[in-house]
Amino acid sequence: QTTAPLSGGPMVLLVLERRVVGDREWMRLLLPRRPNGTSGWVLSDVLRFRRNPMRIVIDQSDRTTSVYRSGALVLRVRNAIGKRETPTPFGRFAIAEKIATPPNGFLGPVVMPTTGFSETLNEYAGGNGRFALHGTSLPELIGTRASHGCIRHRNDNILEISRLVSVGTPVNI
Repeated sequence: QTTAPLSGGPMVLLVLERRVVGDREWMRLLLPRRPNGTSGWVLSDVLRFRRNPMRIVIDQSDRTTSVYRSGALVLRVRNAIGKRETPTPFGRFAIAEKIATPPNGFLGPVVMPTTGFSETLNEYAGGNGRFALHGTSLPELIGTRASHGCIRHRNDNILEISRLVSVGTPVNI
């Protein structure tokens, strides 16, 4: 689909590889579907491209989220990751959407669903089981294994992260 399902914005996908076959250019794209890491080839002439200098790295052992611009660290903050029974998946993903939420809600002021899915939950709270980066109404749990697979941040931190990155930003966990 060309429209992001929650925000209604354009679907932005991460380019994994470029290949020329004959006189046609093909791009392998990371798809927001199960299983995690699923990709597909698309002719490049139906796509629009933009470079993204930003990268997010989630370190589950240190419980940190690092944001890089052109390889230089611009922000490092603490996070909370998935519980042992609902772990945060490892792998390469991308920010799929950015959604403003009620600032005093459980998920904080911003939710950024990724292209990745929980490996233990088929759905959560009526959603399709995608995990996200978001804020929290329980900041005392930052630094722990507390979530259903999402990466939680203090609300001020998720606001700063969301200002730095855009839809399509790669996320390495």
